[in-house]
Amino acid sequence: MSSRTDLVEDLMGRFPHIPREAVIKEDLLRGGLAFDDSALTDNEGGDVKPKSYFIFSFDHRTLPELGTAALRRPPEEIVLTGGPYGLRRTVVSVRTNPDSPYKVQAGEDGKLQLFLDGKPIADVGVPPMPDYYRHTLANGKQVMEVAPTIQWGYLVYLTVFRVCQYFGAKEECQYCDINHNWRQHKAAGRPYTGVKPVEEVLEALAIIDKYDTAKTSHAYTLTGGSVTSKVDGLEEADFYGRYAEAIEDRFPGRWIGKVVAQALPREDVQRFKDYGIQIYHPNFEVWDKRLFELYCPGKERYVGRAEWHRRILESAEVFGPRNVIPNFVAGVEMAEPYGFRSVDEAIESTTEGLEYFMSRGITPRFTTWCPEPTTPLGRTNPQGAPLEYHIRLLEAYRATMESNGLSSPPGYGPPGAGNAVFSVSSFMDTLPAETPIEE
Repeated sequence: MSSRTDLVEDLMGRFPHIPREAVIKEDLLRGGLAFDDSALTDNEGGDVKPKSYFIFSFDHRTLPELGTAALRRPPEEIVLTGGPYGLRRTVVSVRTNPDSPYKVQAGEDGKLQLFLDGKPIADVGVPPMPDYYRHTLANGKQVMEVAPTIQWGYLVYLTVFRVCQYFGAKEECQYCDINHNWRQHKAAGRPYTGVKPVEEVLEALAIIDKYDTAKTSHAYTLTGGSVTSKVDGLEEADFYGRYAEAIEDRFPGRWIGKVVAQALPREDVQRFKDYGIQIYHPNFEVWDKRLFELYCPGKERYVGRAEWHRRILESAEVFGPRNVIPNFVAGVEMAEPYGFRSVDEAIESTTEGLEYFMSRGITPRFTTWCPEPTTPLGRTNPQGAPLEYHIRLLEAYRATMESNGLSSPPGYGPPGAGNAVFSVSSFMDTLPAETPIEE
């Protein structure tokens, strides 16, 4: 292919049943996009909602390498419409890459557009600064620091533990930069609370609840690094669970409560449910046994792949299969030097994992891999996985769901191109437009 445009249009032609919106979205998520300085935000003091760096960097460069974009943050997300491909409304999480062939800048009429290989391909909308971001906690902390919202305001993302106890080369997941992201924000002098006090979370949520008059926020996710010993004297289920208990006591039924945690023993999973959590995300990361052992050495050491999967299935007996939604990191299957060498092999492996869970009523979801430069896999694979892999994964994902009689998972907003708000992969954009069952 002579240009990125040629690659994108070739895949649109070869996979006409995959929305064009998803082809472009996946390419932006895997490879990032650049911003003209005029398209950056004015941080907390501006009219555009800035990127919150809510857990990982999701950037292709470190903060010191981003130039102006490190001082004036890019938007949290962008929304694409129109252009020569007639794009329906598409929400995309921002992953900054100054060298990307995609660039957001003003067009001839002064309005923001997305350019690919120097040609405009879509109009760009940016998220307005929400009213609740304009208010601070009593101690002066920003709501964005304590309880940022993503997915165009649908999800309150509560990273209550901003480091991971899987630490060092022999334990950290090889694609994950949570610990580096903590270090780079502290080094830059940015506020980046390691363990968020329950009282601060409740205060931030009270501000969101008060000023989110349109009730745009529908769910919250409790998440952070894995706990292998204790935090604040608590093991993982009780550490994360105490936030859910406090939230549900203070705001009963206001949001769908979700938790991203390790695959824990049944008694711990039951405590999550007792604390008020409705959806459990025990992420399985990558399906292939060899790659799991190589890429997730801490999880293999402390739990093990077979036990991890057994616990996922067991958790479905507690939450119900529909409410167990493990994530995997789409693209690491093809990371050199250990990954699959062909798209066919990678898709076959990942589909095997999808069938394993979906045949049991459990619907995984996925995040499109961003090869962050401080991670081992990011350093050796700066281009990420081939775009064809991501498009064929969307095809396989939808087909496996349909063959098992499943519908879009709860807690992710509406499915369908033009409707979806889930911003870190295109699986919701690719599913049929229908009213999801929010349980």
